[in-house]
Amino acid sequence: MEISVLNINGQETGRKVTLNESIFGIEPNDHVIYLDVKQYLANQRQGTAKAKERSEHAGSTRKLGRQKGGGGARHGDINSPLLRGGGRVFGPRPRDYSFKLNKKVKALARKSALSYKAQENGIVVVEDFVLDAPKTKDFVNITKNLKVDGKKVLLLLPESNKNVYLSARNLQRAEVMEAAKVNTYKVLNADVLVVTEKSLETIDGILNK
Repeated sequence: MEISVLNINGQETGRKVTLNESIFGIEPNDHVIYLDVKQYLANQRQGTAKAKERSEHAGSTRKLGRQKGGGGARHGDINSPLLRGGGRVFGPRPRDYSFKLNKKVKALARKSALSYKAQENGIVVVEDFVLDAPKTKDFVNITKNLKVDGKKVLLLLPESNKNVYLSARNLQRAEVMEAAKVNTYKVLNADVLVVTEKSLETIDGILNK
């Protein structure tokens, strides 16, 4: 698939880039996408939720009523889960939700996500650019020129660029990432993928190992 390269003013530069078919033209695998997104979201969880169980509550251990004949459910002390203020049954405990995925599975998931974006014509290629100063207004103008304003935009850069990052930081529907760190969730969560020319080379180098 060939895509015209635009400049930040939204004008065609006269150049075209060919998207690598082994990355942007494969048959997407939905199951590996599911696994990779599940792992990403699991890794975001803090896992610090904690509720006190019966043995952790402060209170008397005296049995409040007789075992039978009370007309209600049998229970023991005041910390019983049956009573208000008692302990919780099988409450959450701090834990690690992360799990392992093979590198080949994660690579296939990213290729599948990028292929979906290519099928949806959701990829815009721009020539490499820099901003002289961090200005949100300049970044907004770029999205308008590229006709992607109002959409969730993920901009991939070949390397970290502080001015571009700060220019997009205050925009809810825009995010800037290094191409080397792109993941399946971020690609699928964006409506449009704006990629610089050098970022395409970075993606090719990582996913074609």
